[in-house]
Amino acid sequence: MRSTACTAAIALSLALGGCATRPAEPPAPLTYVIVRHGEKSGDDPRDPSLSQAGHARAGRLAASLGAAPLRAVYATEYRRTQQTGEPAARAHGLTIARYEAKQAAAEFAATLRRDHRDGTVLVVGHSNTAPAIAAALCACEVAPMPETEFDRRMLVRIDAHGRTSFEQTRDR
Repeated sequence: MRSTACTAAIALSLALGGCATRPAEPPAPLTYVIVRHGEKSGDDPRDPSLSQAGHARAGRLAASLGAAPLRAVYATEYRRTQQTGEPAARAHGLTIARYEAKQAAAEFAATLRRDHRDGTVLVVGHSNTAPAIAAALCACEVAPMPETEFDRRMLVRIDAHGRTSFEQTRDR
């Protein structure tokens, strides 16, 4: 009888141990990569496409994100931003999500933060929008971008505790 009671106690203990919840895994880090579109051609003054140099820059961007867990690619409605994001989107089997170039940076950043929790998100903007988007995501100061600058990559990382960091690199 005693062995039956011991067996039952052990079984109950194992069953209850199996019900214990494990602490939740912290979410993976989130990285926003914010860039300006590549160099423009002179084919259309209102909505130019990328030049040969711009297409090459878009290809390098896609290659640099090849191993990244790319979750989304955002670009404005203009051809040059779409063409800049296209190689990275295609390489990851994604469709480019369009956003309005005139949308307030803080509003767009709030949408990005709401919709993404982990992985890497590429945002392609313009010289007058990309720094503001990065600044809104990191709540930090970001230098303005001159019209002649095409090689700056702004990285906003958000760790599992919600802390942000900002880094700039150059595409050469």
